[in-house]
Amino acid sequence: MLSFKMQHQEFDPPEELQHAIKCFWYTRVDFGELPSDFEILPDGYAEIVFHFGGDCHISHHGGLQPLPSPFIMGLLNKPVVLNAKDCLEVIGIRCFPWTVFDLLGLPSGKKGTNIFEHPIARLQSTLSKCMEGKKMDEALAHVKQYFLDAGSQVAADSMLFKAGVAMRQANGAIPVSGIAAAAHATVRTLERKFKQSSGHTVKDVSGVMRFEQVRNQLWLYPDTNLAGLAHEVGYTDQAHLSREFKRYSGTTPAAFARRTKKRKLAVAGHFVAFIQA
Repeated sequence: MLSFKMQHQEFDPPEELQHAIKCFWYTRVDFGELPSDFEILPDGYAEIVFHFGGDCHISHHGGLQPLPSPFIMGLLNKPVVLNAKDCLEVIGIRCFPWTVFDLLGLPSGKKGTNIFEHPIARLQSTLSKCMEGKKMDEALAHVKQYFLDAGSQVAADSMLFKAGVAMRQANGAIPVSGIAAAAHATVRTLERKFKQSSGHTVKDVSGVMRFEQVRNQLWLYPDTNLAGLAHEVGYTDQAHLSREFKRYSGTTPAAFARRTKKRKLAVAGHFVAFIQA
């Protein structure tokens, strides 16, 4: 059984960035001397991640691939396994998947992991010095200022903003036609703009959002009645919930609940990093 110590904090973004960024976050995990694997399940966000201290790898085709800092991890549609040892500190920017690429001035995409030059990488040395000096608040201030400057160049898309609000309020349990109506757009126009901005369809993101609700509920309350949960979250029935849960997690909700009761690792619900599927 894995055993490691973890600290986690989340910080609201300035009002000017709330259309694009869900939160900033800081995590410190002490894994110990031996490399440890930890699984990350899908979520409804994209992450921009800076890491410091211990090396961080991703399991890839049976081997371990080092992750540079910073890196971007897009919307997951299946679990990924990360590997780290010693003390790993992470500063993350949790973005809505339909805003992250515009925020960085990048074309949208969801295929594989790409390494390329980007101005945000210049922050790494500044943040490293802050972390070495135990000045986490100062490091976060640098990150916030970078995105305030970047965000000032990106106008909020009112259609996507309204669509995102509708999706989040319904926790993904809303048909595409309902999202389009909330965004005052046709389904075709919404789908086109959503794919352009995020690299994913509306249905892709809604499905992950709904899965997240089930995952969180079973993490907190593993004895939850699955039939009742399926109805509450908007699945057709328990079988539908089980199919979708296995699609995103690789396991059934019942098996996940049993494993949760045995492990109860606080990291599972908080250390969030997503690699593009």
